[in-house]
Amino acid sequence: MAVSRPIYAISGPTCSGKTALSVALALSVDGEVVNFDSVQIYKGIEIATAKPTREEMLGVRHHLINYVEPTISYTAADWARDAVTVIEDIESRGKTAILVGGTGFYLRTLRRPLFDSPPTDIDLREHFRKLHREKGAAHMHALLVEVDPQLAATLGENDHVRVIRGLEVFHQTGKRMSEIQPEREKAPDFVDRIRLFVLAPPRDELYAKINARTEQHFAKGLIDEVKQLRDSGVRDDTNALGAHAYRRVCEYLRDERDLESAIERSKQDVRNYAKRQFTWFRGEPDAIWLDGFGMRDGLVDEILGHKG
Repeated sequence: MAVSRPIYAISGPTCSGKTALSVALALSVDGEVVNFDSVQIYKGIEIATAKPTREEMLGVRHHLINYVEPTISYTAADWARDAVTVIEDIESRGKTAILVGGTGFYLRTLRRPLFDSPPTDIDLREHFRKLHREKGAAHMHALLVEVDPQLAATLGENDHVRVIRGLEVFHQTGKRMSEIQPEREKAPDFVDRIRLFVLAPPRDELYAKINARTEQHFAKGLIDEVKQLRDSGVRDDTNALGAHAYRRVCEYLRDERDLESAIERSKQDVRNYAKRQFTWFRGEPDAIWLDGFGMRDGLVDEILGHKG
C-alpha cells in the first residue's frame, strides 16, 4: 500500500525556534527529524551551530547531524541523495519524516534535483576565492561571462558563490554549467507530500536573540573550538569553517581583526543571514507562514490542522 502521510518541513530564520517546534511535532505524529542545516551536518563544528542537545531532542531520533568530516566539501546534492535514503527508511518503518533546518537550498535541491556536477576541486576553488578577494566580484562575473554567458546572465555580480561554482564546473569539465544544468535527476516520488512551514518571528525580537546567542557562543569557548579544528588539519577555507562566526574567528586568529570586531561582525553576519532566509522562503510559492517563534503554544495544532 502506497504511503500517503505528509512529510513536514519546518524552516525559518536562524534562532527562530525550529528545533523546539520540530521535536514537539515529532512527538505528536510519531516522527523522526531529518536535518537540513548545512553546518549542523559537520562533526566537531558544535558551539555556533545550534545543534539540538540530547535533552532538547526529548528522545526523538534525529538524522543527518554530525556525520560529515569538516575537511569534506559536502554539497546540497550530496545532502539530497542522503536525505532520500533516510526519508525512505523512516517511512518504511511506519514513522513520519520531519525535515528541519534553515538551508533553503538544501530543501529546494531535494524537491528539484540539481544536475550531476563534478566533485569540488578544493585547490581550484581556493584559486577562484583568492582571485575574488584580490580582484572583486565584478571581475569574477566578467570571467564567467567569457566562458558561460548564459549562466552569467542569470546571476548577479554579488552572487559570488554560484559565480565561482560556474567557473569551477567549466574549468573542471570543459562544459558550460548552463548546458549541463538541464540534465537533472528525477525528483523522488515523495516530494509532492512535503508541506513546508516557515516560522516568522518579529524581526526586532529575532535580532535581539541572535545578538545574545552570538555572545554566548564566544563565551562558551568558540575560539578554542576553532583553534582545535585548525590544529586537527581543518583549513580556514573549508565549508565547515566558512560559517558565520567561524569565519570571523579564523580572521581573528589570523590577526586580521580584533576580538570585539569578530563578535560584532558575527552578529551582523547572522542578522544578514536571517534576512536572506526570509527572502529565500518568500520565493517558495507553497510556503505556509507561521507567526512567532517555534515555542509558541498551539503551533503543532496549527500545523496538523492545515489543509493542503
